[in-house]
Amino acid sequence: MQVSTAKIDGESALKRYFINPVISYIKENLGILIGLIVMCIVLSIMSPAFLTKSNVLNILRQVSTNANLAFGMTLAIIICGIDLSVGSILALAGTLTAGLITVNHMPSVLAILIGLVVGTLLGLFNGVVIAKTGIPPFIVTLAMYNIARGAAYVYTGGNPIRTIDPVFNFIGNGYLGPVPLPVIYTVIFFIAVSYMMNRTQFGRHIYALGGNKEAAKFSGININKVQIGVYTLLGFLASFSGIVLCGRMYSGQPTVGVGFELDAIAAVVLGGTSMMGGIGKMGGTVLGVLVIGVLNNGLNLLNINSFWQLIAKGIVILLAVYVDILKKKKR
Repeated sequence: MQVSTAKIDGESALKRYFINPVISYIKENLGILIGLIVMCIVLSIMSPAFLTKSNVLNILRQVSTNANLAFGMTLAIIICGIDLSVGSILALAGTLTAGLITVNHMPSVLAILIGLVVGTLLGLFNGVVIAKTGIPPFIVTLAMYNIARGAAYVYTGGNPIRTIDPVFNFIGNGYLGPVPLPVIYTVIFFIAVSYMMNRTQFGRHIYALGGNKEAAKFSGININKVQIGVYTLLGFLASFSGIVLCGRMYSGQPTVGVGFELDAIAAVVLGGTSMMGGIGKMGGTVLGVLVIGVLNNGLNLLNINSFWQLIAKGIVILLAVYVDILKKKKR
């Protein structure tokens, strides 16, 4: 009897913690899942190289940067905000770290910490200005887009800074078994941010703020604290991604990251996060990131001009937002 009871409890736990969440996830994201599968099938037929192990790992490595930015962007959009400065913060953190290592001969660990701190402080600055002044996030982060990008150009003189440091380059090019380290970082961030959103008070406050700002304020939620926290996290994720990308490219380049904010926004809205705020999940954002990554990779394999990729992503963003508006009206 004890064995039977234990078996039933085990099956119940398996169903509760694994099977039911998987079924719910598939139902919530059925449309984008089907689109991703169809896209992969078509590309594998058109290009035999698409489903090779090396190309799949290449896709995962490439999308890791966009995924990190998209996780933070999801939070910003849920609270009815946006961040246009992530690409510039990414570039500044990467070039600053590379310069400290190569030009100033600073230990790589210390240089990385400084790069992370600077990027995080820029995100904090965005959050404080947005929370304390009431200036729209679009304007504040657009200003930071120019400030951080300009600072990266000033610091480097507009030229790449070459870095050949074993420790620093390993963080961008290393492997854990067969898996590239950038993919490992992204998995860790996904778990951490998902836990925060679903299991912590701060995560509940993010959803409450996005759902109804006035109601959240009257319920005692510190609106300023939530906004500052979200944009600070965005700054950290952007700076971390910039440092990893710099290590992967063996150089800090002030031009890197242009348009990364658009890829992140596209992934977020494709993943089902509402531009109206209050709705969004990290699981959907991951699918959005994969769609953008597979689309970019497939077009490259088919030797389609990169300019067409911009057109395709623009259309994707427009359609995703329109679908979101239709869903909002239906609700």
